[in-house]
Amino acid sequence: MKTKVIPYGRQHITEEDIEAVSKALTEDYLTQGPKIAEFEKAFAAYVGADYAIAVSNGTAALHLCALALGVQPGDKVITSPITFAASANCIRYCGGEVVFADIEPDTYLLDINSVEDLLKKAPKGTYKGIVPVDFAGRAVNMEAFRELADAHGLWIIEDSCHAPGGYFMDSKGMPQNCGNGAFADLAIFSFHPVKHIASGEGGMITTNNPELYENLMQLRTHGILKDENRYVNSIEFAGGIDKYPSWYMEMQQLGFNYRITDFQCALGLSQLKRAAQGLEKRKDIAKKYFTAFEGLPFIKGQSGVVDGHAYHLYVIEVHDRLGLYEYLREQGVFAQIHYIPCHLMPYYRAFGWKEGDLPYSENYYRHCISLPMYPTLSDEDQEYVIGKILKHAKGTDN
Repeated sequence: MKTKVIPYGRQHITEEDIEAVSKALTEDYLTQGPKIAEFEKAFAAYVGADYAIAVSNGTAALHLCALALGVQPGDKVITSPITFAASANCIRYCGGEVVFADIEPDTYLLDINSVEDLLKKAPKGTYKGIVPVDFAGRAVNMEAFRELADAHGLWIIEDSCHAPGGYFMDSKGMPQNCGNGAFADLAIFSFHPVKHIASGEGGMITTNNPELYENLMQLRTHGILKDENRYVNSIEFAGGIDKYPSWYMEMQQLGFNYRITDFQCALGLSQLKRAAQGLEKRKDIAKKYFTAFEGLPFIKGQSGVVDGHAYHLYVIEVHDRLGLYEYLREQGVFAQIHYIPCHLMPYYRAFGWKEGDLPYSENYYRHCISLPMYPTLSDEDQEYVIGKILKHAKGTDN
């Protein structure tokens, strides 16, 4: 009998998605066309931000944010080690120095007290910014980070790749959507296939700052400007008339080709239409996991049921992580580990980071495992996953 194959994440492509992409492929534009602006407008409305800039992927979004905020060689920026490496690497792309702060052991999010300790121990101006991460879909309290950042003159990039549709409750009891620009200078999202909204590859930057928005639009396309009202140079034509022909443009700064295609945005738009339903399904799956594992001795911790959690991942912490991981794979359940702490990667070890520097992050890594979590996960398959975990814990499965 063939063993089930249940991945930790999976894209969901519908007939409507296929139709949307097929239609885009028959239009006049494959790239730099109308679907990009349409997707940007719809996504900005979804998270509640003033502006959105679609780019080629989440890493490009992070890099552009670092560029737009003026990260220079030697600038120190604080982030979490429990994240995909791109959250830190974007600072290194600009020559900045990454400083990792520890996580809260209960939420797995960047610990604001750990960040504050770093800031208090350094002369004012030592640090330039903070990159908090809405890890696994749980929203960072960006209001608290904004207050801390303002007190020290720092900017904030919110890495919301895991959390479209997520939110936290502010000090007035109001929900604040991840990436809405109310507290972070810039926020970024990813449309990788295992994310809430999939476009193959792709990313989005959101902001409420018009100056940053305009700069990002340039940086996305080689630093080139096509706006006759803002050109710096002029060209003299026959007859002594200064005029800008339709082909004229100016490269005003060193930018990149981080554009996204129209057919990717068509797919993103189609997926965005059912994002709310997908999020509700993720919450239902999380509730079932939490109920199944609540109070069991082999569970050290789990994502749990949390208001505003977007549940890109459902994480449990167990004593025998390696044993469970290998056993589940034997049973066709391809759970995953998120993440090896960035500061223990060989690249960052070369800067002096070592085991013992961030004990909560390292302890989390020793025990964490991400369970299957995607909207098309069936009740039957989730029960299969839960059953195998319980049997492994009891040592009764042969």
